[in-house]
Amino acid sequence: MWIMKGTRNMPRTGEAGAPGVDPEQLWLGSTRPRRGRKPAYSREAITAAAVALADAEGLEAVTIRRVAAEVGAGAMSLYSYAPDKETLLELMVDHVTGELPAEHTPGGDWRAELKAIAHLQRAHMLRHPWLPAALAGRRTPGPNTLAFLERALAALRPSGLDGAAKLEVFAQLTAFVAGHVTHEIAGAAALRSPDRLAAEARYLAAVAADGHHPELAEVLTAPGRPLTPEATFTRFLNRLIDGLDTE
Repeated sequence: MWIMKGTRNMPRTGEAGAPGVDPEQLWLGSTRPRRGRKPAYSREAITAAAVALADAEGLEAVTIRRVAAEVGAGAMSLYSYAPDKETLLELMVDHVTGELPAEHTPGGDWRAELKAIAHLQRAHMLRHPWLPAALAGRRTPGPNTLAFLERALAALRPSGLDGAAKLEVFAQLTAFVAGHVTHEIAGAAALRSPDRLAAEARYLAAVAADGHHPELAEVLTAPGRPLTPEATFTRFLNRLIDGLDTE
């Protein structure tokens, strides 16, 4: 789902001091420690606890110690599953991506299918408001992420785009949704501050009347459009998808 910046986001291993997670070790290795007695926790349960914490309190609340406390474990016991927050974030992103339907039903209208995928992504990110921030600098695609990516690539097959272009389109779509949801969440927070909204309206009215911004004044006085979150998202999305160049 979240291949957003191409190869520049691939984990960097073997570099002194470089951040990143080894994808082979994370996704192809065992999900439980190899040594010692049978563990009292599973990687799935630990990841689910981290997701619940992020959903309730935000990404900044997620630390190894805090997650350990949520599952009733000592912090040291969790390091076998997630040695650092970067690894935990990888697990969290892939965990919640498993909520998205990965099945593809061929329909032939690839633009319509991309729009449907974008609406799924938006609803998904609104359920997990921390997700856009978590995606900003990552992530290595895990099994759930790969399954959803496979769906998107299958939807793009009728477009005639080559492989690299398909990945670029999906990255562009995901980045658009993540950015829009971030703005949408901030807007919802602003609505809870009517005094701030009133001050912004007065400021823009003054700018429109100062004579120095005629283009902006014309825009601000033009008839409005539906401003519901769903209508705004759909309008922006249609412009993006309908304007894609397939050559």
